[in-house]
This record gives sequence, C-alpha cells and structure tokens, in this order.
Amino acid sequence: MGDGAGGELMHELLSLHIIPFLPQFPTEVPLRSFDDSAVVDDVVFTTDGHTVKPLVFPGGDIGSLSVCGTVNDIAVMGATPLAMALSMILEEGLEIDMLERIMKSIGQYSELANVPVVTGDTKVVESGAVEGMVITTSAIGKRNAYMDHNLRVAREHRPVTSNWLTDDNIRDGDAIIVSGTLGDHGIALLSFREGYGFETEVKSDIAPLNRLIEDVLKVGGAVSMKDPTRGGFANAINEWSSKSGVGVEIEETAVPISGPVQNACELLGLDPMTIGNEGKVVIGCVPDMAEEIVKLLRRNPLGKDAAIVGKATKKYERVVLRTEVGGRRILEPPVGDPVPRIC
Repeated sequence: MGDGAGGELMHELLSLHIIPFLPQFPTEVPLRSFDDSAVVDDVVFTTDGHTVKPLVFPGGDIGSLSVCGTVNDIAVMGATPLAMALSMILEEGLEIDMLERIMKSIGQYSELANVPVVTGDTKVVESGAVEGMVITTSAIGKRNAYMDHNLRVAREHRPVTSNWLTDDNIRDGDAIIVSGTLGDHGIALLSFREGYGFETEVKSDIAPLNRLIEDVLKVGGAVSMKDPTRGGFANAINEWSSKSGVGVEIEETAVPISGPVQNACELLGLDPMTIGNEGKVVIGCVPDMAEEIVKLLRRNPLGKDAAIVGKATKKYERVVLRTEVGGRRILEPPVGDPVPRIC
C-alpha cells in the first residue's frame, strides 16, 4: 500500500520499476520530471486515478474529487484546463442511486470549474474486484493567458529559466505561500471512515482552483505551484527542495492548520503537514510579490486563510522546520501515506 501512497516508497517504485521501461521523449516538461502535468508541444496533459474509501464523505465524494484533482493538476502548471475524459470501473452490485449521486457531483463540479467532460469509458467488473467504483480522469489544457505576464513580473526580480510553474523553479530567497489550512481533506475522510467523530467539525476542502490560480497569475511573480495531495505539504515542499537543489525553511507557527484538524492529529499521532489536501495550493514566488499574492488570495473564500509560511534558502540543503519553541528540525517527506485511500 505504501508503494502507491505518494511518498518516498512510491517515488522509488516509479524510479526503479516503471519509468526506466518507458521511452523518454524530449518534451518540454517530460515524464521523468515527476511534475503534476506534462507539456507536449504547448499542450498540457495529466491523468489521475481515484480509489477513495468510502465513496461519499463529509464535504465531497469520489466524483467531486476526480474532477477537482485533475483540474488542479493542470492549473498549477500555469495552464487553463479545457476538457476532461472520464473512465469508470464499476463493481457489480453498485446501487444505481449511488452511481447517479456520483455522476451528479461530477456534473456540478465540472460546471463549477467550467471544464466539460467530453469523452469517457465505462466497465463493470465482478463483485469484489473493486470496492464500489474506481474513476480515472484525464484532462488537457493550454497555456494560461496570464502566464507570460506572471513570468515577466518574476523576471523583473530574478532570472527565471522555465516557461512553466514546475517543481525545479525555486531559488534562494523565494517565498513559500499556502492558500489555506492544511490536512482538512485527509482528516475529514479518515474520521468519517473510522468513526472518530471529527467529521462533525472537519469537512474536506475539495475545490477546483483554476480560477483562483488565474487570479494569482494576473498579479504575477509566481515561479512554482503545487497542489499538496498525497503526502501533504511535507511531500510537496520536499519535492521542490530536491528538484530545485535549494533548502527551505518553514515557520511552524505560520502554517495554517485549523483547531479541529490539529486536535485530531494530536489524538491520532499524525503530522498535519503530511496529510493530503484537495483544495489547497502551495505557491513559490519572488519575495517582493509575496504580500500582494497573499492579499489577493485572502479576498477569495478558497484562500481566506492564506499565509506566507517560509522561504527558500541556501543555508540548508533540505527542508527545515523552525518550531514553535525556536528550535529546528528536518521536515521529512512521508515514506508512505499516513491516511491511505483518501484520493
């Protein structure tokens, strides 16, 4: 299970047993870069499989999750998602009412994101072969109309070599921003699934972020973006540090985490920074634009808790967390996923 959880074990599985057997074509953002989407001849493309348990949970379901996760993977590259493909594997015996509920959710979130489902495929397998349903969504996008302006603003402050918001764009001094509270999705789903009771206070943060991200591009100065899904913020920020070859210092007290999520994590022995999110974006930007970006984010309900949480620095070679009491510790990426089957 850990091999598919988005942490170090999954990275090892991909690096050693999957990627080496695939031809490496000279695309602008290639498969081996492990970014959220690929770029081929200026077309941005991504695909995502969803095997969440249970199918419906506080704040969302597998349908809304599949739409938003795929839309957000396109948007964080600096692209506008245009259309989606939807593939479903259904378990024999799945109730039609449940199927229709999920399809209604897919339709609602597709309309909310303004990204239509234009093609798809459906299979039914024998009872027990899957749990309810598995959904795979793919999407294509084109370069966002404001990306050139965004990078032009960034280049007024420092050199920027990539034309996309890839993981390897972080440089010494760049500010690190999160768009809101961390850990809501994973804790909401875990609590509901296991009956811990926190679901009355915590709901999943599932949301399409393409419009919010476009607003950031209008302001300008962003150099990297990532939606911290499996492995959470800790995994996302470690990917940036590793791929960019620069350390990152995070201020623990600046990281927004809601009280109920913090309480749940303390009770369950979990680190909220390793818990998956489905409606948040991590933004790396040139430092002079950080305050303006945060002000913009906070004007949107999806970014009302946005905060600057740290900066890239050559002082370190890894991600370092400056703790509430003033000490420092390494913020490790998770080996597996502390909350499996959440996306």
